[in-house]
Amino acid sequence: MSEQNTELKTPQKLWTKNFTIITLGTAVSLFGNVISGFATGLLVLDYTGSVFLFAIYMILFDLPRVIMPQMIGPILDKFSRRKMIYTLDFMSAAIYGLFGLILLKGDINYVLLTIGCAILGIISSIYTVAYDSFYPLLITEGNMGKAYSISSTMESLLMIVTPLSAYLYHTIGIAPLFFIDCASYFIAAVFETQIRVKEEYVIEKGQKFGLSQYKETFKEGMDYLKLEPGLMAVACYFMFSSFSGGANMIIGLPYFRGVYGTMGEYIFMIVGGAMMIGRLLAGVFHYRHKLKPESKFNIAFVVYLSIAIIGGSYLFTPVPCMVAMTFASGVLGMTSYNIRISATQAYVPHEKKGRFNGTFQMMSTFGMLAGELLAGAMADFMDKRMVLVCFSALEFAAAWMFMYRKRKDVSKIYNRET
Repeated sequence: MSEQNTELKTPQKLWTKNFTIITLGTAVSLFGNVISGFATGLLVLDYTGSVFLFAIYMILFDLPRVIMPQMIGPILDKFSRRKMIYTLDFMSAAIYGLFGLILLKGDINYVLLTIGCAILGIISSIYTVAYDSFYPLLITEGNMGKAYSISSTMESLLMIVTPLSAYLYHTIGIAPLFFIDCASYFIAAVFETQIRVKEEYVIEKGQKFGLSQYKETFKEGMDYLKLEPGLMAVACYFMFSSFSGGANMIIGLPYFRGVYGTMGEYIFMIVGGAMMIGRLLAGVFHYRHKLKPESKFNIAFVVYLSIAIIGGSYLFTPVPCMVAMTFASGVLGMTSYNIRISATQAYVPHEKKGRFNGTFQMMSTFGMLAGELLAGAMADFMDKRMVLVCFSALEFAAAWMFMYRKRKDVSKIYNRET
């Protein structure tokens, strides 16, 4: 028994072949997505001149996430997530290439943009659940927190290239950026085909999985969440957190462009960049240091309250203060993410991850969409800063209602070695 315990405590290698492949592939696809994503938002805002239509465009991308994650979860718990991931990346590459060709000819209109956005939203909604459920399989024991600090740090680091996106949008246009996205998704898919891992949850060849089996698997997933009040509390809180986050996404860019004119988008990127730098530095910290398991819930709860306060107040301050506050929010946000994602993915069994992640994504996306739509409507008739105050107050209350009141159940999940 003592030898077994010693073996379990021995740190395992994180940078295996599979983990290296998924990290490189993700980095490439994220780079392309960041380059085109921000520029596309600028294009829609310039083309329509309406915050509400800008909100509608963003909602159409996220709308499939309200339905698809929950529906796809049972399938991802029975079939290969690896194959799903690289197939969807190949599809994304083809779609971005096609729309790049269309826009290169100048055949641009709002309807075309929204149709493309909706199609990519469907793919993205399925991909997110598949990726989130597959990624933990590539992490060796005891390295969950470190691995997620890498993925989030990488995402934050790539977000710093957002100014390049704005520059390229104004110089070469949107079509070449779509071609960059096409190439990045294709390269990522090729990387992902080289991953080799045993997916034990996959049904055996020839085994039947029809509508009745799907319904049974779907019901099992719902029953599992009902029996786990801690997971339910986490999902409910993050639905309201996403509600507030959706408002921030809609209000930010229009507010800065309205107050600071043509310099607004660059100030917006500076303020947002400070948050990314905060996340980046916090990610490096969490890669090198582990939080004490018994302190994780308390840390997370304080973080949730602090983020809500910052989100509702930063637009009332001068730009240097905004930068400092969003930097702090980035540090806190990375800490929150690392605690939540590593704890829940370590807690949920592999064969149920697809359904849990699907439900979590569905609830979070529903909150974000509702926040985007409501904030977009409110911003047309009231002070944009007061819109964020209202949303942040609700986020603060949700942290108290779901996380603090269910602290015993959530602590069982959060306060664990990952």
